[in-house]
Amino acid sequence: MDRSATDMTDVEARSFGHVLRDGLAKLNVVQAARCLVAVTALLLVLITLDPFPDLRSEAIANVVGGRMALNYISFGLLAAVAVLFAIASDAPSLKTLVTPLHLCFIGWMLFNVVFSESREVSIQRLVLAASVTSLAVLLPLLPPTQRSFNLCLGGTALVLLVLCYLGVILAPQYSIHTALDITEPQLAGDWRGSFGHKNVASPVMTILVYVGIYLCAVGSFVMGPVIAALAGIFLIFTGGKTSSVLCLAIYALASLVYVTRSLWLKRIICFVPLIVMNLLTVGSVVSPALGAMTRLLPLDATFTGRSAIWEFALAAVAERPVIGHGYAAFWDDLTARQTTQGAEWATSAAHSHNSYLDLAVTIGLPGLVLVILIFVLAPLKNFQAAQAHNRSGALGKLFLTVWLFGLYYGTTETFLLERQNPIWFMFALAVAGLHFLARFQCVDPMEPDR
Repeated sequence: MDRSATDMTDVEARSFGHVLRDGLAKLNVVQAARCLVAVTALLLVLITLDPFPDLRSEAIANVVGGRMALNYISFGLLAAVAVLFAIASDAPSLKTLVTPLHLCFIGWMLFNVVFSESREVSIQRLVLAASVTSLAVLLPLLPPTQRSFNLCLGGTALVLLVLCYLGVILAPQYSIHTALDITEPQLAGDWRGSFGHKNVASPVMTILVYVGIYLCAVGSFVMGPVIAALAGIFLIFTGGKTSSVLCLAIYALASLVYVTRSLWLKRIICFVPLIVMNLLTVGSVVSPALGAMTRLLPLDATFTGRSAIWEFALAAVAERPVIGHGYAAFWDDLTARQTTQGAEWATSAAHSHNSYLDLAVTIGLPGLVLVILIFVLAPLKNFQAAQAHNRSGALGKLFLTVWLFGLYYGTTETFLLERQNPIWFMFALAVAGLHFLARFQCVDPMEPDR
């Protein structure tokens, strides 16, 4: 009896050992590591190393500043690992990124920081921006299949949403704006989740709505609806007017572009409303005629005070129209700059509240032109090429929608090239995704290898 029991235990032990070895044999460590880098990058950008900042504390700026060294190290290491993985298995994809236009842009950015008004600040921040942008561009290449990409994206979205809702329920003083906030106490009651401001939470939630819709389209009938519903509800409670209005409007616009075959008609659909929005916003402070048209609209003609900031930023562009004031170096200390009477408060602004105008201020008009060529015009052409080769599908529509949302969101907020800004990260990811879809076919979700 004892002998039989011993034999049975040995059999069970051997069976478990075989199962474990078989499981480990099937596990591709490299592919798992690639997915881990992708998820870590998304979590680092969306949740950050300092979630739920206490906006009631006067030391909030120092707390954030103390995290910067760790931010540089984290993003730098992740970017280096991502580059190594991409070189090892996606060299053809990387070669397509080496174009004269991209090289001109990199050259201009280096030239700009050398002649920046605050050279050390510009160089330091450009290093972080380069690491974050590299991660965003390479992220579509990291997961070995489209299915694994979906799991990485969906899993990260769920983690973020659960964290934000737990914050609202368990620690509302850290996840909802309060009347005790040092700055902008008038936002009391607006949800911000783990983010430092509702104006970051609201566009991120809009993008997560698009992610949820995408996952539904590829057959994830549990994760997709849950993400879309949770993000949509959170978006409403953020009080973010721009993101709330754009959310469904941009998805409808992207759907129209998706079914339109002509590239020129696509351009008209995408860019004419965008040009009109910029004319009615920034253009309204330049042209009296445009200003009169803006005042006829059923909205605040100053766009909640943004018009004074736009006037101030336009004056800054006129000072250094070619080289600009230096990447990410203009808005730190503006107390000595002149403004029109009654608009002195504009010198306390953190940015110009228009992505395109902000780039003209910081990297000059040539830099703005290069950004428009690379991040505004080229993605639509890439989407057209992806459609022509039947590579668009649901993933192509997701990238198209996120890209379009970024273009229109940028008319009243600043995010383009903004270091570790999550909207910039997701926008750059979408632009890179369209670039790769135009040139390569996605791996079948059921295939184990790339």
